[in-house]
Amino acid sequence: MLLTVDVGNTNLALGVFEGAGAEAELVQDWRMRTDPRVTSDEIALTIRGMLGRRVEQITGVSALSTVPTVLRELRMMLARYWADVPQVVVAPGVRTGVPLLVDNPKEVGTDRVMNALAAHTIFQCPCIVVDFGTSTRVDVVTAAGEFLGGAIAPGIDISVDALASRGAALRKVELLRPRSVVGKSTVEALQSGILFGFAGQVDGLVARVRRELAEFAGDDVAVVATGGLAPLIIDECESITDHEPDLTLTGLRLVYERNQAGTRAGRRHSGQS
Repeated sequence: MLLTVDVGNTNLALGVFEGAGAEAELVQDWRMRTDPRVTSDEIALTIRGMLGRRVEQITGVSALSTVPTVLRELRMMLARYWADVPQVVVAPGVRTGVPLLVDNPKEVGTDRVMNALAAHTIFQCPCIVVDFGTSTRVDVVTAAGEFLGGAIAPGIDISVDALASRGAALRKVELLRPRSVVGKSTVEALQSGILFGFAGQVDGLVARVRRELAEFAGDDVAVVATGGLAPLIIDECESITDHEPDLTLTGLRLVYERNQAGTRAGRRHSGQS
């Protein structure tokens, strides 16, 4: 079994895969809050507690962290608790198979690269990946699997928190679909602005990508939603064609398989068993 660990700015997602390649299946997953002060021992105890009896069945680990302090602790945790299993920590220099056609490839978040890899593998066509997380990201992947870049906007939670903290008469509200776009109360007005506003933002950015890039103008483009906040918005987005909630974890599985295959090939080439 492969353990995948995706540490984002807001949440930490875990997944366990059985099998490999086309036969791989995500058999269990969890999500918890990210704490930038967490220690390697705390990460290990939490993961091992969630895995339960599966902990002895883990044969490999693939992980990433977009939080530098947690990335350091994650590496320490893997070295101490899973040193005897093959592992990949996605960072610059790790083989991903995703060409990064941007000005500075080292600036691209590893989670964005994993999303691009998974989207291209699943859909095999030009993809626009919309990740609803701490930020709202609209990333562009060519039919050849190249990462072209994208757009990054403040995420839903960040925007709601900022509005509540800066508006004396405003407050955080439950994100439900209001009766109409024109809210009849402050709560409904806030719900309308948040849900329909973010949906319009995504639809507008996707439309601009389609106009700007000829490859994305046709009907064979997958607009893929992912991220923990995607279920709140996707029903209001006219441009979304697919929802893949485990896209980043799938990318981690794929990059693990790629690097393990490369390791085995290198051993055969050097004559090692």
